[in-house]
Amino acid sequence: MELGMGAGGGMRRSASHTSLSESDDFDLTRLLNKPRINVERQRSFDDRSLSDVSYSGGHARGAGFDGMYSPGGGLRSLVGTPASSALHSFEPHPIVGDAWEALRRSLVFFRGQPLGTIAAFDHASEEVLNYDQVFVRDFVPSALAFLMNGEPEIVRNFLLKTLLLQGWEKKVDRFKLGEGAMPASFKVLHDSKKGVDTLHADFGESAIGRVAPVDSGFWWIILLRAYTKSTGDYSLAETPECQKGMRLILSLCLSEGFDTFPTLLCADGCCMIDRRMGVYGYPIEIQALFFMALRCALLLLKQDNEGNEFVEKIATRLHALSYHMRSYFWLDFQQLNDIYRYKTEEYSHTAVNKFNVIPDSIPDWLFDFMPCQGGFFIGNVSPARMDFRWFALGNMIAILSSLATPEQSMAIMDLIEERWEELIGEMPLKICYPAIENHEWRIVTGCDPKNTRWSYHNGGSWPVLLWLLTAACIKTGRPQIARRAIDLAERRLLKDGWPEYYDGKLGRYVGKQARKFQTWSIAGYLVAKMLLEDPSHLGMISLEEDKAMKPVLKRSASWTN
Repeated sequence: MELGMGAGGGMRRSASHTSLSESDDFDLTRLLNKPRINVERQRSFDDRSLSDVSYSGGHARGAGFDGMYSPGGGLRSLVGTPASSALHSFEPHPIVGDAWEALRRSLVFFRGQPLGTIAAFDHASEEVLNYDQVFVRDFVPSALAFLMNGEPEIVRNFLLKTLLLQGWEKKVDRFKLGEGAMPASFKVLHDSKKGVDTLHADFGESAIGRVAPVDSGFWWIILLRAYTKSTGDYSLAETPECQKGMRLILSLCLSEGFDTFPTLLCADGCCMIDRRMGVYGYPIEIQALFFMALRCALLLLKQDNEGNEFVEKIATRLHALSYHMRSYFWLDFQQLNDIYRYKTEEYSHTAVNKFNVIPDSIPDWLFDFMPCQGGFFIGNVSPARMDFRWFALGNMIAILSSLATPEQSMAIMDLIEERWEELIGEMPLKICYPAIENHEWRIVTGCDPKNTRWSYHNGGSWPVLLWLLTAACIKTGRPQIARRAIDLAERRLLKDGWPEYYDGKLGRYVGKQARKFQTWSIAGYLVAKMLLEDPSHLGMISLEEDKAMKPVLKRSASWTN
C-alpha cells in the first residue's frame, strides 16, 4: 500500500488529481442505473483456445474445470452469515462472522450505491494517509468475496466507475499518461451541503516515487472476467465502453518498440510492491498478471473489426510470452546447476548463456534453499541479471493463469511444502524471500526505513496472499496445504485486529507500521475459506492450460534453440 497522500482538491479534467462530479458522469450513468435483468448462474463461456483465434466466430461454451460456476446466485447475506455457508450447511469458523462484519464496515458508497472498499478501517491510527481510498488491486479480493457470496452489484459498480475514470486526462507535472492507464486508487468525497458526491482518482501522481500502477489495468480485466464467470452475465463485458476500455489497456501493453523480449519493461514500485525494492526491469508479478490479463481479454473481446486486430496480437504475444517465461524465468535444481556451470561472453545465436549471466552472481542462500524436488519462477531476468528471489504473487498467478505448465505448477507447490518454515512460517505468506539487508538493503532500497529486513515488502508476511495460495492449492490438487496455512492464520488474525502484514523471519510479529483492519487481509481470508468450502468458485479466477501453446522444450535444449 502506498503511503503517499490522498487525493487533492483539483476538479479540472486536466488537473493532476483527476476527479469526477455528478455533472461529469455522462454515458456510464445509464449503465449503473440500468434495471438489472435476473440472470441465472450458469456455465459461462469456456476459455477460447489460441488455436481457435483465426477461425472462431465467438465465445465457445463448454465443459472443463474453467467452465465450472459458483452456485448460490442471488443470495444476499446478513452480516456474519455468508450466503455460501447457508447454502451448503457449512459450519463456519467463529471468526468468519467477524470478518464479514469488518468487510462490510469498509464499504464505500457513491450516490447511495456501494462502489468499493477502503484499504483499511483503522480508527486507532493517527494518520489516515491514503488508506481511506479504494485501491484497484486491493479491491480484488473484496470483489471476489462478494461475488462468491452472491452479491455482484458492487463489483459491477466498481468496474464501471473505474472504467469512467480511465477516460480522464492524466498528467504528472507536464507529462501526460497513456489513455489506457487505470487509476491506482480513488476516493469518494461527500459534500453534505450541496448533496453531491465527488470522485478523486490517483493515477500515480500522489504515490511514493510518482510511479503509475502497471497492474491496475490487468487486475481490472481479470476482475471483469471473474464477474462474467460468476454471474453468467455477458452484457457488461460486451458493452462498447468495456470493449473500448480493454482495447485501451491492451494498446499500452502491445505497442511495438525496441524490446527484444515479449515481457513488459517496468519501473520499480509499479505493482503490489510499490516502493523501491529492486524489481525494476521485468518483474515476475507484472509478467504473470500480463499473461493472465491477455488470456482473459482473449475471452472477453468481441471478434468484430476492432476486436480482431487485438485478438491476433494477443495470440502472438501469448505464444512468445509463455515460451520466454517457461524457458528463462523457471528455476529448479537442474537449471540452477546448469547456470552454475555457465560460460560467459558467448557471442552468436547458438549461445547457451543467452543473457550473459555471471555464475558468481548466484547468491549463496540459493544453493541451500533449492530442494531437489521443486522449483519456481525467479523474480526478474534481464541482460546480465537474474533476480533469484522468490515472489509469491507472481508464482501463484502463474499457476492460476496456466503460465506455469502442470509440471511447473506441481513443482512450485513442492517447493512450498519443502520450504514451509521459510515461505509460510507462523503466518502465511512471505511476499518475497529472502529479505535483503545490510549494504545490499542500502543500495537496493535507498535505505528505505519501511522496507527493513523481514518487514513490509522486504520479506514480510502478508495475509492477503492466503487467497492466492488457496486457489493455487486447489488447482494443483493440494488443498491440504491451504488448510494448514488457513489454520495458522485463524490463530492470529482476529486477535491481532486483521493486520496488513507481519514482520520477522517466521512472520511472528505484527508489522511495525501495519494498519489494523486491513480490508484485503479480511477479504483474502474470506475468499480462501469460501474456495475451500466450494472449490467450484475456482473457475472465476483460474484458467486451464491452452493446448495450443507449445510446451516448453526440455531444459537441456531450451537455452540453445
